[in-house]
Amino acid sequence: MSFLIGIDLGTSGVKTVLFDESGKPVASSTVEYPLYQPNLGWAEQDPEEWWRGTCESINNVMLKSGVDKREVKGVGLSGQMHGAVLLDKDDKVLRKAIIWCDQRSAAECDQITELIGKERLIEITANPALTGFTASKIMWVKNNEPQIFEKIAKILLPKDYIRLRLTGEYATEVSDASGMQLMNIAQRKWSDEVVGKLGISTSMLGKMYESQEVTGKVTASAAAITGLNEGTIVVGGAGDQAAGAVGNGIVKPGVVSSTIGTSGVVFAYTDKLTIDPLGRVHTFCHAVPNTYHIMGVTQGAGLSLKWFRDTFCMEELMTAELSDIDVYKLLDAEAETIKPCSDGLIYLPYLMGERTPHLDPNARGVFFGLTAKHSKPHFVRAIMEGVTYSLKDCLEIIKDMGVSVSEVRASGGGGKSGIWRQMQADVFGTGINRIKSDEGPALGVAILAGVGAGVYSSVPEACEAIIQVKDTLAPIEANINRYNDFYKLYTKLYKSMKEDFTQLNNILK
Repeated sequence: MSFLIGIDLGTSGVKTVLFDESGKPVASSTVEYPLYQPNLGWAEQDPEEWWRGTCESINNVMLKSGVDKREVKGVGLSGQMHGAVLLDKDDKVLRKAIIWCDQRSAAECDQITELIGKERLIEITANPALTGFTASKIMWVKNNEPQIFEKIAKILLPKDYIRLRLTGEYATEVSDASGMQLMNIAQRKWSDEVVGKLGISTSMLGKMYESQEVTGKVTASAAAITGLNEGTIVVGGAGDQAAGAVGNGIVKPGVVSSTIGTSGVVFAYTDKLTIDPLGRVHTFCHAVPNTYHIMGVTQGAGLSLKWFRDTFCMEELMTAELSDIDVYKLLDAEAETIKPCSDGLIYLPYLMGERTPHLDPNARGVFFGLTAKHSKPHFVRAIMEGVTYSLKDCLEIIKDMGVSVSEVRASGGGGKSGIWRQMQADVFGTGINRIKSDEGPALGVAILAGVGAGVYSSVPEACEAIIQVKDTLAPIEANINRYNDFYKLYTKLYKSMKEDFTQLNNILK
């Protein structure tokens, strides 16, 4: 039997999963690493810690599975998007990677817009300049750390740094590269115009591939420290959202995913290039050749609940550790004790600024409607509901762009929560499906590796064979109108506080 490996380089840790050719997970391992926030709004990680975690997790799954390494036919890479890994001529990391949720580069977004032109930038890259994208991070280094910028020989995305360590190749693929804002999305190649006007050379960027194409093979030195077989192919893989979409079967029209991980994403497939002229959602190349995807992003989805857990839930964390249960199950149980709409407590999940629909790095998290009646379980439920309202923001824009939505599939850590899936069904006003596998991005890139290795003939064919719906949660009719009323108020709150967010940011400077 053939086996495939999917590696998902996330924000909190790297997860490696070994699958058989039917898509069944055989063994998995997750290794965590830290997030560094040296200043307000900054977010960085050490690529060497990514690599050490990746090596450990690959070794773990090979040891756990007992599979002969020669039977592993391919490796697929998924990773957090938009990060800037800067290397010198000797492939040494010049500074910690500035990652997707970093908000320091607002001035550089204005600079990029001025250099390229607002309309021209969207025409080429399908998106306005945003702090989350890689281009603004590179420009920040250029403007603020010129001694580092002048040493840059290569600029890689997070997962593509792992590829370099595995294969020795400087390569990327279309779905993840789309989020760098250095690419002509329609032509699926680097934009000489954008790259040139920003003072960057295309020689600094990796060779571009489609997601299922073979980009290199595991070297002898990488094989020695990972437990993989020398010569095992490594395919392009995908950015985490496109990878998760493949792992959820979002490879045909009408099927949309709602993912709650550290960030929250509503993801839709399209076979034609469709751009929101206001730039509220992102249009990128999909991991399926010659197709695209549209995604709306809320920065602080699962991050909001994790922040609350780590800051205010010591009792629950201790109980979970002593009882050997998932702390999030305890938080789910607390939320279930509170009626829908949290007795009027509304949460705005803007802990790291916001993308969809506001494009505002100054936005802040807010609890609105607080009274003496509210208790900790109210806060837990309000956080879940606020994140769900934010995902509805994304879904409504995608619908307004003419994208058909016939099915919504829940995924990510939030997709495992029954109460969070029910909230999505009630707030969206539609049934929420869950597929049998919950491996998401790791499964998606394993499928891509299988196509590259010839195990499957195409990505859609593989998804049709592997991805099956497990169950459906229907909306509760009594909750739909109630949530609609609160959603309308939720959307007004940001508008009411937009100038206040800006003023606060200016005061803090």
